[in-house]
Amino acid sequence: MNFEEIKSDENNYLMHTYGRFNAALVSGKGAKAVDVNGKEYIDFTSGIGVNSLGYCDDGWVKAVTEQAGKIQHMSNLYYSPVQIETAKKLCELSGADKVLFCNSGAEANECAIKIARKYSFDKYGDGRNKILTLVNSFHGRTVTTLAATGQEVFHNFFFPFTEGFVYAQANDTDDFKAHIDESVCAVLIELIQGEGGVVPLEPEFVKTVADVCAEKDILLMVDEVQTGVSRTGQFLCCQNYGIKPNVITLAKGLAGGLPIGACLCSKELANVFTPGTHGTTFGGNPIACAAALEVLNRVSTDEFLNEVRQKGKYIIEKLSTFPNVKKTRSAGMLIGILTEKDNAKEVAAKCVERGLLVLTAKNLIRLLPPLTITYEEIDKGLEILKSVMEE
Repeated sequence: MNFEEIKSDENNYLMHTYGRFNAALVSGKGAKAVDVNGKEYIDFTSGIGVNSLGYCDDGWVKAVTEQAGKIQHMSNLYYSPVQIETAKKLCELSGADKVLFCNSGAEANECAIKIARKYSFDKYGDGRNKILTLVNSFHGRTVTTLAATGQEVFHNFFFPFTEGFVYAQANDTDDFKAHIDESVCAVLIELIQGEGGVVPLEPEFVKTVADVCAEKDILLMVDEVQTGVSRTGQFLCCQNYGIKPNVITLAKGLAGGLPIGACLCSKELANVFTPGTHGTTFGGNPIACAAALEVLNRVSTDEFLNEVRQKGKYIIEKLSTFPNVKKTRSAGMLIGILTEKDNAKEVAAKCVERGLLVLTAKNLIRLLPPLTITYEEIDKGLEILKSVMEE
């Protein structure tokens, strides 16, 4: 099929839920993707932060294919050694005590919401069930996680939304405290609001949130769907802030390209769920767990984490010399670029034409390169980005 035939069939057979760029990708290796016409692209998106090790990494492919040749799926009614091994590794790296595997970030956040409400119900009874999130946050696209998302633009069409969410201004201590009352059971935050425009929370604000939660027995839950799995130069972004949440959610980069999510909790929450109170058919799938274990073993070493920090610093230094760059916001290899011309979407579209894939977030250009990207690939991609921004 040629590109026009692909576009025609997409229009005929798929729901129109995505605004696609003009590229049909069919293969890739490392940070390079190839389209149906054989055109190469440097990928600064990693599938929106998913392909941690890039396209078709040899070790990742080996782990996935070997597991596929053993057992591809099994019910969670039986023990899965690879699932348990992956959970153990996650607990060791995160400091958490228990893990529940699911299939996406939204599902991981749904799990966190259910844990918070059941923990509070078990301990305090009915009526203490509100969850405080932040304005400009994003937590998923299910009816419940849309309700948790602190952006009015998402609170439309799909009424009625799940009740029990309130929203405080990010980095505003007074507003946060004003929303805390006896009905609040948990606070759910992103430490860097990725979809909201790569907006980091201020350390003092985060410390206040953590202190208030600890004082009032309110669960502190951190959504690390985009910031976790070494994206910010630490295995978890919360390690940059020096906090230990009660609940952490992960997805995106965890399995390097296969669907997986994880909800991690501390020991006081270990027995909140009992058989029948939560579950998923595909969660902890053996192939996805084998992929995740390969990713975790690779991205968690001190050497690898240092490389992520150095590459992120290198990109920011290069960007500082570019025309039309008004401001950058970054942590490791999660990078946002505010342009002088406020033309992020136009820049992204032109980059595709010239062989570079980038993302946007609000009015920013957003970069989420594979963590394994080479300096040569970085330089090649940045040259394309610079040429577009010079226009």
